[in-house]
Amino acid sequence: MPETAGQTLSLSLPRRWIGDLVHFAKKVPTVPVERRFQLGALAALRDRVEPRISWPACFLKAFGLTAVAWPVLRRCLLSWPTQRLYQHPHSIASVAIERDYEGEPAVFFAHVHGPETQSLRQIDDHLRRCKEAPLNEIGLFRRALDIARWPTWVRRFLWWQSLEWSGFKRAKRLGTFGFSSYASLGAASLHPLSPLTCTLNYGTMDQDGGLDVRLVYDHRVLDGATVARALATLEQLLNEDILDELKQLAQPKSTDRHAFPLPEVIPLSSGEVR
Repeated sequence: MPETAGQTLSLSLPRRWIGDLVHFAKKVPTVPVERRFQLGALAALRDRVEPRISWPACFLKAFGLTAVAWPVLRRCLLSWPTQRLYQHPHSIASVAIERDYEGEPAVFFAHVHGPETQSLRQIDDHLRRCKEAPLNEIGLFRRALDIARWPTWVRRFLWWQSLEWSGFKRAKRLGTFGFSSYASLGAASLHPLSPLTCTLNYGTMDQDGGLDVRLVYDHRVLDGATVARALATLEQLLNEDILDELKQLAQPKSTDRHAFPLPEVIPLSSGEVR
């Protein structure tokens, strides 16, 4: 076939945003730690809640509670004017959400403030709104697109300022931890890139409720042994606190005193994390 020239495409605004994120993320010495969770009972109970609570809502609340027990998960390293650590008083999750932008799949980041203080239903409703509402109705999405319109040197300065000057503003603008998962697509990210101190993700669940959960962390801020212990706490909270809240949501709504009680939780039979 005769050789023909390819097509040159301009970077969309979301691609510029992701490019800036990766530019700063590659400066962070991150290390992934993985733990095999056993969540069969939680998965079976979750299937009986209507409308069903999403896995991200369960994990975000559980991680917020984990960061109460392990405050180091709410820390970050700042470099200007001198290197120091900052610890935020509560967690702010930065959740990667895929949306359509002018016919192109694009990633935006929604914030969940204090997931440890919210109900699972509140978190789930907020995530659903960020997934379905028009882009111009979500303040963080509008802000990301506005910043992406600026020249590269202006954008990079704003990113650097947000990451390195003030711990409070860094948490407010970017969050204290990241969350990203492709489990609903049957895939897993082994080492997601992020400029944040911690990024939580997981793969697909097997028939017995086994699930590989990973926490990618900034080695300048904390160490692997701490992350391993925090993951153990996260699994415990999912199987205790989150399980208890789902039990309340799964209770029969009928006030009939002859209503049948809920059956015992049965092991998960099949399905992936959604």
